Amino acid sequence: MTRTLFGTDGVRGTANTPPMTADLALRLGMAAGAYFTHGDHRHTVVIGKDTRLSGYMLEPALTAGFTAVGMDVVLLGPLPTPAVAMLTRSLRADLGVMISASHNPFEDNGIKLFGPDGFKLSDATEAEVEHLLGNGLDTRRVGPRDLGRARRLDDAGGRYIEAVKGTFPRGLRLDGLRIVLDCAHGAAYKVAPRVLWELGAEVIPLGIEPDGFNINAGCGSLATEAMRAAVISHRADLGIALDGDADRVVLANDQGALVDGDQVLGVVARAWRDQDRLAGGGIVATVMSNLGLEHYIQGLGLTLTRTPVGDRYVVERMRADGCNLGGEQSGHIVMSDLGTTGDGLAAALQVLAALVHAGRPASEVLRVFDPLPQVLRNVRMAAGTDPAAVLEQAAVKAAIDAGEARFNGHGRVLIRKSGTEPVIRVMAEGEDDGLVGDVVAAIVQAIEGAAAPA
Repeated sequence: MTRTLFGTDGVRGTANTPPMTADLALRLGMAAGAYFTHGDHRHTVVIGKDTRLSGYMLEPALTAGFTAVGMDVVLLGPLPTPAVAMLTRSLRADLGVMISASHNPFEDNGIKLFGPDGFKLSDATEAEVEHLLGNGLDTRRVGPRDLGRARRLDDAGGRYIEAVKGTFPRGLRLDGLRIVLDCAHGAAYKVAPRVLWELGAEVIPLGIEPDGFNINAGCGSLATEAMRAAVISHRADLGIALDGDADRVVLANDQGALVDGDQVLGVVARAWRDQDRLAGGGIVATVMSNLGLEHYIQGLGLTLTRTPVGDRYVVERMRADGCNLGGEQSGHIVMSDLGTTGDGLAAALQVLAALVHAGRPASEVLRVFDPLPQVLRNVRMAAGTDPAAVLEQAAVKAAIDAGEARFNGHGRVLIRKSGTEPVIRVMAEGEDDGLVGDVVAAIVQAIEGAAAPA
């Protein structure tokens, strides 16, 4: 059974345009609710969202779908994705839902599903839910007496604040640290500043005034200029930039230089190894992580295992290998002892713990390896263009083969279509910066030529 609706991170698309419509949300709620209804107990789903205007359309539609198949709904309001995963387990719910398109602009939205264990659904389970969408949903409607009920959980934010504070080492404080925090006008705009302040930091908040349209707009983990400038102007010790649903984080050191997810993995891996907290003998990363990280991890006497891009693939491998640390260069950091999915704020707290222990500036502590030259370019497809078909064009294949040949074993090329956007990602990495750039430029040119209208 294959999936056509679900991508690498749930269902995603332009709001109020198929598939991201209220009708689809209602039917998806019915299908997921029907799939996770087992036994005679009262079944429950928790629903969180970020700050996009379209969340007000999708939330009630999902609620209608779940209640139509007899499932009670607990509405959390705007909260980070990891909070939804945590509360799914904490409230002993049968299912969790996050309405968010993560780092995408406000025009997009998405629906992510979590099982009762707080983990994202497997490909096989998503395929089963997708199958139910077109097969017999009407027979799963319950009678009027058995309809589900909906209620709001007023203290949802407070519960997450206490949970994420609990991931910070006991006895440590952030007193004396000045931190710039960019919440991307997204799901963490209330809870994240509170967490840092309660742990003792002086917080300079950015991106905390959502209006339904400004999520990720010139702010957050993909637009760090304002955060980095604020670090310099306020003479801050660290900058933290979350994305729209706060499951990823990018940092800036005290000099305003970026610290990506690979460096965060290196910092936490070293700290946890030294504290005898690292499980599985290594970490899990994706094919996008820099070779410099792999060499650094090996130098610590640890292993680095790679997976396809997508934090849920990282989590699946972590569970299989018994690892408790993994993540992506983009800033999805998964710490399975602390949560079931990427948590940007919890990851930032682990980095801050390393800073407090070191007692030295972030510019000295957070660059644990020198990355090999790496270039990544995103080639956006025009409406109606199939990225997979473009990658099958002879000219594109020839350009990729030529690029790999030019590296002659001293670099690598990675080409993939995004699972969340109509984009082809072109990445190359090697020892020669100029050669890396030339290889990427040649492949991008070939892709653009193959995708151009006839």
